[in-house]
Amino acid sequence: MTASSDDARFRGVFAIPPTPFADDWQVDERSLRRAVEFTVQAGAHGIVAPVNASEGIILTDAERLRVAEILVDQTAGRVPVIIGVSGVSTAASALYARHAASIGADAVIAMSPYVKHAPPSEIVVFYAALAAAADGLPVWIQNNPGPVGTPMSAELMARILNESQAVRFIKEESEHAPQVISRVRALAGGKLGGVMGGMGGRFMLEEYRRGACGTMPAAEVADVHVLVWNALESGDLDEARRLHTILLPLLNYEALYTSAIYKEVLVRRGIIASSRSRLPGAAQLDDENQREIDALLRDLSPLLTLGLQPEIDV
Repeated sequence: MTASSDDARFRGVFAIPPTPFADDWQVDERSLRRAVEFTVQAGAHGIVAPVNASEGIILTDAERLRVAEILVDQTAGRVPVIIGVSGVSTAASALYARHAASIGADAVIAMSPYVKHAPPSEIVVFYAALAAAADGLPVWIQNNPGPVGTPMSAELMARILNESQAVRFIKEESEHAPQVISRVRALAGGKLGGVMGGMGGRFMLEEYRRGACGTMPAAEVADVHVLVWNALESGDLDEARRLHTILLPLLNYEALYTSAIYKEVLVRRGIIASSRSRLPGAAQLDDENQREIDALLRDLSPLLTLGLQPEIDV
């Protein structure tokens, strides 16, 4: 299979809403719908979840399936939805992928099985099985570093692309990711529908120059990521760098504290009700953290196209 016009659907900022939790630690479905609606209204070109940034690994199977259903329902076809189907085994990922196909998702994305990490030969078999389970949906490889992910070489990813008709895309966030983007594009040729960067969009400018078709950041300031991307697409590289430089301090802070920052910013923006996390060892923000978030949002506020607290009805 060679690149098709259909690949153009997967271009731009594909943002990742969090999984919010209520006081009883169950999934807060209203906050989730508000987070999805915010992401769409912020101008994101697509939605991705449940994945690492949305705490997908700590959801039960029933919760994962329900989250996927909410994502597709709330988005209502306005932008493509890529469902995260990473699991502890091939069987688990296949279950999630079959469900994603049945509810009308536009694609699936997965790391190879985590907890027990597979060798390259088994990773090839995993993606073949995942493609079969996805029933014709495009499949994304998520190349993620440990401890959850199993980093793959550009050569291995190109092999997977060449051996599968359905595996077409890559989210690249391993060590030296921009160089890996260049390498895999050279190796895979027309078999590669596109590759997006990760790591919060911190390296979006270089990734774009190397041919990335987009980026997959957490959604708390999706409106600002969209401004950067649109400047790149318009050819205004100086403006893209100016905007990205203003955004970067928050991206660096979220790299340090991960989901605690994604959720706290969305709480501050009035989108979700709580910043609770089920992740073992999740950061607990103290008063100094809150003061730093105050400063970061103050600096970013002129770029928040929806405002600090947009009106979101669901």
